[in-house]
Amino acid sequence: MKKFCGYLFLGLIGISNMALGEDAPLVSIPTHDAFFNAIKAHCGKAFQGNVSKDNVGNTFGDAKLVMHVRKCTDSEIQIPFHVGDDASRTWILTKTGAGLMLKHDHRNDDGSFHSSTMYGGHTVDEGYAQVQSFPADAYSKALFIESGIAASTDNVWQMMIYPSRFSYRLVRPAREIQVDFDLENPIATQSAPWGYE
Repeated sequence: MKKFCGYLFLGLIGISNMALGEDAPLVSIPTHDAFFNAIKAHCGKAFQGNVSKDNVGNTFGDAKLVMHVRKCTDSEIQIPFHVGDDASRTWILTKTGAGLMLKHDHRNDDGSFHSSTMYGGHTVDEGYAQVQSFPADAYSKALFIESGIAASTDNVWQMMIYPSRFSYRLVRPAREIQVDFDLENPIATQSAPWGYE
C-alpha cells in the first residue's frame, strides 16, 4: 500500500506536468526563486557537514556526512545525503507552481524503494530567500502513522542557504536536529546514491 501511494503521488505529479504542457511558464515567487537558485548555484559540488544541534544525541554516530548537489534542472534539484557508506537518502527539491516541495527519496542498497520513502512537505508561505520550511504533508502523516511513528506527523523540515553554509534541519515537539555543511570548501563528489545512475 505504501509503495502504491508513493507511485500514485509521483504519477499525479507527472500528469499535472503533462497537463501544463512543456511550454507552460514555470510560476514561482521571488523568495522561492532566490532560495532555489542559491542551492542550484552549487550544482555538481559536494560538501561535508557536521551536526550542530541534536537534542536526543548522536543520531548519525561518527559517520562522515556529505551532501552532493548532484542533478539540477529549472524545476528540480536532487541532493543525495550520504551518511558514511549509507547512500540511501536523496533530498528532492521541486518547484510545483504553488511553491516548493521537499521529498525524501529513501532506497534500499539494491536500489529498490524503502518502505518509508517520499515523505516530506510543501511550503505554506513565501518564506525567505535564505530559509524555507516544509511541514509534513498528508501523505507523510499517513505513512508515519502506518509505520508506528505518529510523533513524526508534527515534523517540519527546514533548509537554509547562506554564502558559506547550507543547513538541513528537522524540528518537532521534543525533537531537533540540524546538520550544517561548509560551502566554502567543496570536497570530492560522491558515487551515485542507491537507486540512481
